[in-house]
Amino acid sequence: MNLPPDGTPSPAFLEQLDAAARLWGIEPEYWDIWGRKHIPAPEVKQALLRALGVACDTPDDLDQSLRMRRVTEWQHLLPPTLVVSENQQIVLPLRAAAGSLPGAVTLTLTLEGSQPTRLSIETTRLQRTKHENVGGIDMVEIELHCPKIPRGYHDVSTTLAGHTAHCRLIVTPDRAWFPDVLEHGGHLAGVAVSLYGMRSHRNWGCGDFTDLAYLLPWLKMDVQCAFVALNPLHAIDNRQPYNISPYLPNSAFFRNPIYIDIESVPEFRASDAARRIFAGERVQRNLKKWRDSEFVEYEPVWRAKKYFLKLAFREFLRGGDTERQQQFQAYAAGQGERLQRFATYCALWDHIHRRDPDLWIWPDWPAYWQDPESAQVAEFIRTHQRQITFYCYVQWVVDQQLAGVQEYAHELGLPVGLYHDLALAIDKCGADLWAYREYYVSGCRVGSPPDGFAPNGQDWAFPPPNTLRLREDGYQLFIDSIRANSRHGGALRMDHVMRLFRLYWIPDGWEAKDGAYVQDFYEDLLRILALESHRGRFFLVGEDLGTVSDLVRFSLDAFGVLGYKVFYFEKDGTRYRKPEEYARQALVSSTTHDLPTLAGFWINRDIEARKAAGLLPDEASYQRQLSERATDKQRMLDMLHESKLLPPWFPRSAADVPELTGELHSAIIGFLVRTPSMLLVLNQEDLTKEPDQQNLPASTWQYPNWRRKMKYTVEELRTARLPRDFAAMFRHRLSETGRAL
Repeated sequence: MNLPPDGTPSPAFLEQLDAAARLWGIEPEYWDIWGRKHIPAPEVKQALLRALGVACDTPDDLDQSLRMRRVTEWQHLLPPTLVVSENQQIVLPLRAAAGSLPGAVTLTLTLEGSQPTRLSIETTRLQRTKHENVGGIDMVEIELHCPKIPRGYHDVSTTLAGHTAHCRLIVTPDRAWFPDVLEHGGHLAGVAVSLYGMRSHRNWGCGDFTDLAYLLPWLKMDVQCAFVALNPLHAIDNRQPYNISPYLPNSAFFRNPIYIDIESVPEFRASDAARRIFAGERVQRNLKKWRDSEFVEYEPVWRAKKYFLKLAFREFLRGGDTERQQQFQAYAAGQGERLQRFATYCALWDHIHRRDPDLWIWPDWPAYWQDPESAQVAEFIRTHQRQITFYCYVQWVVDQQLAGVQEYAHELGLPVGLYHDLALAIDKCGADLWAYREYYVSGCRVGSPPDGFAPNGQDWAFPPPNTLRLREDGYQLFIDSIRANSRHGGALRMDHVMRLFRLYWIPDGWEAKDGAYVQDFYEDLLRILALESHRGRFFLVGEDLGTVSDLVRFSLDAFGVLGYKVFYFEKDGTRYRKPEEYARQALVSSTTHDLPTLAGFWINRDIEARKAAGLLPDEASYQRQLSERATDKQRMLDMLHESKLLPPWFPRSAADVPELTGELHSAIIGFLVRTPSMLLVLNQEDLTKEPDQQNLPASTWQYPNWRRKMKYTVEELRTARLPRDFAAMFRHRLSETGRAL
């Protein structure tokens, strides 16, 4: 902290600092999971303000920053963005110098997809809602009442005293879209699948879209699912172990081409060279090796797929299929500048890494390559169009194959089909930060405060969004991320949905436990989500695990966003909740990718994995976790017996149940089925009683995160006795509670 000259911050300085912190959304305090209040240190507030571009080293700095904030706000004739309900009177606040207001104000209203219209509104009788002297000028704010405007993204502009102002007016519904079955008291059920880990007799060692399509009939007919929940399909670098997490995307706007079924690409089938090389002994030997490997081998699989995609692209450029050419052009035009920037980044990365193999991340590039607006990048775009178009083509192929899976799901009668997942983070060395740096804040990173799983807090090491810049731009980056990830799906899960309200920021140079919460414009974001869900006809699920305020719960419920209820966490004090105590507007799940599977929970596999990975500080921590687990298992068993979900002869002591038996497994799933919650999601590992979870938080190389394959191939699932018997029980219980469709 740069203290005032005498070395001690005065009360007046601290008061100014607190005022600035509140104005820029830094919360003055927060409560942890143990009910303890935390007040961020003044130095932390100061560091976060600096990251936001606020001068705050001295009292004069703070005074100037606060005054400039007021001036900037009053200089806007209209707010840059206004998000309002379609069911309320639309009121535009107009700010101007008191003497400059004419008798009438002319507004130009451009409705989405329509031509501009002009409105004239008399100002003489309008109420002055605010009055303030700003920099020696008397300023007033009046309210302009607009006619009813349909939902959508519109533009309002006006000119006053030679100044023209534009406002993006976003008119939204008050609640997100729901399928009819949920609106009328029904339920839906699905299975969560890690697409990368799907095994088959034909894939290249990593699950692909054809595997996913092959799974759908079994899920529909044998398990009576309405949807399949997928890991985030975001584009990642496919370099293990550090760049394979689906929750740390290279780009949140585009998808991972490792999921392409190369053999189904029309240009691959039309290419004599591609088919000849593919049939060779070396290629087939490698494919078998990757297919038989215990874990997904991202790097060699992606290298092989990229090689054959280039051969397919060469065939595409020959232009033999005019219809395909037209489809590609339509896709590229629809994706616009976002696709061009992402493809440019990918081509530029190839170009730079080929010249210098030691350059792996764009922050290490020469400065002129780091700026997407530089003259050198413009020249690269001009001279490397073919390479850039290749990456556009790759994303088009991804989009086509994924669209085909969703269409097939609907043909089979799965009303939701694909349930997608939107990650919270972005890779700090990825394409999105390179392309849209102004929309993120440097000098700090996102994490979480101390809790039972991480006593010192968590540092997630990615930059937070610049909320003010996003609002100034009409939230377009946020809107596009929702559209990109809900595309070809009937549901969208938002990881860490509390992001809409606030994020925990950690200043550079400080530890995770020292951070503070910074607020976002949550009602604007929820309204935009509601609008997009109606347009795309997908419903919303918000992962709200952890410390969640009453405001978050109330707001999500009001806007129709389903909360998340995980079996392990649903307790009233120390007692596990009964099925009937679960919320209706929620998703109930057996576990998540970051938590132990049911089988793993019962044999302490996750605790043993943390110990083996060196994530437990000492033997005492290990023994304490084992003791807590034993207590949890006993309470779980007590609740299942009390709910009469276990047969009377089943042991009453958890010590007498060393592993997840068939009866216990069925009882837990039967418990979840009995809840009134709208959605039930069963993880693939819990479907087949697998003990290992997909991700061990806080580990990288110490654990095979995001690489585990399914126990069965998609072909075996139709005949393997365990899944078949369990699916029959699951289907029976679903039909008993009216969940089956």
